[in-house]
Amino acid sequence: MTSLETSLVDAIGAKTAKLLETEFGMKSVEDLLRHYPRRYEQRGALTNLNSLTIGDHVTVQAEVVTFKSLKNQSKPGTRQEVVISDGTGQLTLMFFNQHWRDKELLPGTRGLFAGQISVFNNKRQLTHPDYELLGDFATVSVDEYVDKFLPVYAATKKVPTWNIAKCVDAVLAKLGEVEDSLPDSVRNDHQLLGLDESLRAIHKPASTEQLELARTRLKWDEALALQIVLAQQRYEEAQWPAIPRTPKPQGLLESFDSLLPFTLTQGQFEVAETIAGELAAGHPMHRLLQGEVGSGKTVIAVRAMLTVVDSGGQAALLAPTEVLAMQHYRAITNLLGPLAQGGELGASAGATGVTLLTGSLNTAQRRKALLDITSGQAGIVIGTHALLEDRVEFFDLGLVVIDEQHRFGVEQRATLVSKSGADRRPHVLVMTATPIPRTVAMTAFGALDVSTLTELPKGRQPITTHVVAAAEKPAHMQRVWERVCEEVAQGHQVYVVVPRIVSQQDKEAEVKGRPAVALEDLFDELTSGPLANVRVGALHGQMSSTDKDDMMTRFTAGNSIPDGIDVLISTTVIEVGVDVPNASTMIIMDADRFGISQLHQLRGRVGRGSLPGLCLLVTEAGAFSSSRERLAAVASTTDGFELAALDLEQRREGDVLGRNQSGVHSSLKLVSIIADSDLLEEARNQAEEIVSADPTLANQPALARAIAALVASRAEYVKKS
Repeated sequence: MTSLETSLVDAIGAKTAKLLETEFGMKSVEDLLRHYPRRYEQRGALTNLNSLTIGDHVTVQAEVVTFKSLKNQSKPGTRQEVVISDGTGQLTLMFFNQHWRDKELLPGTRGLFAGQISVFNNKRQLTHPDYELLGDFATVSVDEYVDKFLPVYAATKKVPTWNIAKCVDAVLAKLGEVEDSLPDSVRNDHQLLGLDESLRAIHKPASTEQLELARTRLKWDEALALQIVLAQQRYEEAQWPAIPRTPKPQGLLESFDSLLPFTLTQGQFEVAETIAGELAAGHPMHRLLQGEVGSGKTVIAVRAMLTVVDSGGQAALLAPTEVLAMQHYRAITNLLGPLAQGGELGASAGATGVTLLTGSLNTAQRRKALLDITSGQAGIVIGTHALLEDRVEFFDLGLVVIDEQHRFGVEQRATLVSKSGADRRPHVLVMTATPIPRTVAMTAFGALDVSTLTELPKGRQPITTHVVAAAEKPAHMQRVWERVCEEVAQGHQVYVVVPRIVSQQDKEAEVKGRPAVALEDLFDELTSGPLANVRVGALHGQMSSTDKDDMMTRFTAGNSIPDGIDVLISTTVIEVGVDVPNASTMIIMDADRFGISQLHQLRGRVGRGSLPGLCLLVTEAGAFSSSRERLAAVASTTDGFELAALDLEQRREGDVLGRNQSGVHSSLKLVSIIADSDLLEEARNQAEEIVSADPTLANQPALARAIAALVASRAEYVKKS
C-alpha cells in the first residue's frame, strides 16, 4: 500500500517520476499531494456547437477538421487556427506562436476542449483552450468529466495540468490511510478534518463546502509547522548566552543624550526602553525596528550601539550600499560629535572610535580599519558587505544592526552574527522603513520581535505624490521640467531617478518592448534642453566610491559652494538612507518599472527638512493597466505599512524559512499572511504551547515527521535569520 513517504518512482514509475522531480522538485507521494490545485473548474455540459453563446464557459467534445499556421499581419509571430466540429457545427480554436501543436491536433483527432467563447471576424472561437485528446476515438464518461470539480495545477510545458491530475488520481487510488500529524487537541479545538480526508478532498472535492473544509485543515498544516519551527528557534535562542549590555554611569549614552538637540518622541522613548531591557538580558535580542522614513530609527540604533560600547563591546552596522554606509558614517559621527573621536589627539577619555569599512578603501585605509576593529579601538563599525569577509575579526562584537535587512541574504546576515564568537551570540537589531513581503511574513510568523515607530519628528513636512501619464499627456512632461527649474530657482534640490544607466540593446528592446529610460540618455537630453541652465549631476552604482562621495557632497551642499549640484539624475543608489534636507522634489522616470517598496523608499528622500515634498511618478503605462493601479495606490497614501500590505498581496510573502525574498518559491501554498492573519495568530499560540511543553516534539512523532517533511530543506535558514 502506498504511503506519503513512498517515492514517486515506486508509486507512478521512473519516467514520470523523473519528470516531476526535474520540473517541480517532487520526490515523494507527499510532494505530489502537497502540489495543490491552483483553481478548479466546473465545466459546462457538452453543448451543441450551433447553440454556443458568446461569453459562456463551455466544454465540447469534438473532432479536429483542419489545422492552419498563419503569419500575423499586424505584429510579429504566428497564429494557429484549428477548426473542430461535433457534426452539427464548427468552432475555431485559436493559438498564438504555438505551431508545434500541429503534432497534437491532427485532422481526425478527437478531444475534449474547454474555454470561454469569444468572437473574432464574425467567427466563434476558444482562445488557448484547455484540452485533452482521446486516443483511437475512445469514449469517455461525460458525467465524470463535467459534473465535478476539475483541478487545475501549476504546470509546465513538459508536464501539463492534465498529466499532474492523472498522477494524483493514480496515487490516491493506491494510498492507504494517512496518519494524522496534528495533535488531537488542535484538531478538536478547531473542528478540523482529518489529514487523509483533506488530502483527497482538495484534489477531488465533492462540493464547495468540502473543499473549504479541506483547505482550512491544510492551511493549519502549513501555519502550525512554520510556527513550531519559529517557536523552536525562539526557544533555542533563549538558551544561547549573550553578554548583558548596560550603560555605565556618566558614560557614552548619558553624554550622547545630553548632546541631542531634540527630545525623543514618546514612541522613540518607549522603543528605546524596550531595547535597553533586552540588551541587559543574558540571551540575544532579535528585534525588528520598523518605522516610516524619518521616524528616528537611526537615533534609536545609535543609543543601542552606545549602550554596548559602554559595556566594553562593539557594535557593527551593516548597510547595503557604499552610498548608504557613507551616509550612516557621516550621520553618526555628526550626532556623536566629540564622542566619536576616540583614539584621536585631544579626544575625551570616554570617546569611542567610529570606523568605516567598504570595498573601495585603499590598502592603507583598509589595514587601519581592520586593525581598529580587531583591537577594539573602533567601538562602532559601519560597513557594507566588506564586513562579512573572513579577515574581519572583532574584538568583542556585542550588537549587529542591519539596515534595510531585505537587501541582504539570510546567509550574509548569519555570517556577521557568527563573528561574535562560537560561545555566544550578539544582540541583533534589524531596521526597515518599508517592510517588503518577506519582512511582513517573518513578522506575522513571529521570527522577530517587533517595535514600530509611528510618529514623525516635529517639523517633518508632508509629501504630495502625483502620477504623470507621459504617453497620454506629453505636455505634462514639459510642465515637469518647468517645475524643476522653479524649485531650483527657489534654492531647492531635485532628484530625478531612472531605472537604467545605459540604453538597452536593440535586441533586448525588441523583446521587452519600449526601452527603459537610461541615465546617460536623459542626462544629455536634459542638459541640452529644458535644464540647460541648471547645474545637473549624475550618480550611479558603477562610479568609483570617490566620485560617488564627491557627487553627493556637491548635491548636499547645493548653493553653498560654487560647484554645487541642483538636480541629481540617479539610479536607485539613493533609495535608502540618503539625507538631503534641502531636496524638495523627486521625479521617478518609468515609475511602473519599480516595486511599491522602492517607490516609497525613493519618495522618502524628499520632505526631510522644513520644505514640503513633491514626488512625480512618470509612466507610459496604459490608463487601465495594473501598473497604473499600483502607481495610483502609491500616490494615494504615504503609509508605508499600508503599502507593504499591498506589496504582499501582489508579490506573495516569500519563502519564510528559506533564501527567497519574493514569493516565487513560497513555503506557503495555501496560507495568506493577510487573509489568514487570525489563523496564524491561533497557530502561533498553539505552537508556543506545544514547544513549551515538548521543545523537541519527542512526544509528538507524527507532528515532528510532518514538520520535517514540510520544512527540512529550509529549516537551516530560519536559524540564521
